[in-house]
Amino acid sequence: MSNTASPDPEMLKKLLEPLLEDFIYWFDRAQKLLSNERLNFLDEADQQKLLERVENALKEVHVAIALFRVTGHQVGIDMLTMKPWHELLIECQAVGMRYYRNQAI
Repeated sequence: MSNTASPDPEMLKKLLEPLLEDFIYWFDRAQKLLSNERLNFLDEADQQKLLERVENALKEVHVAIALFRVTGHQVGIDMLTMKPWHELLIECQAVGMRYYRNQAI
C-alpha cells in the first residue's frame, strides 16, 4: 500500500501556474501569427490546421487553469495531458522562427 501525501497547494501553485501561463502566452503569440500573416512556406490548409490546433490547445489550457484555480490549487495536471501542448508549442516556435528568419532576408 502506498502512502501518497496530498500535494502542497502552494507548491503546486508556484510550479504549475507559471507553466500554464507560459502555454497561454506562447499559444496566443502563435495564434496571432497564424491568423494575421500568410506563411508562404506552409500550404494554406496546413496553416489553417495548425491554427485550429493552437486554438484548441488554448481552450484546453484555459480550462485546465480554471479547474486548477477552482480546486484551490489542490490538483495537478497529468504529464500526458501537457505533453501534446509542449509538442505543439515546439512546433509553433519552429514555425515562428522560420517566419521571422524569412522576414529578415
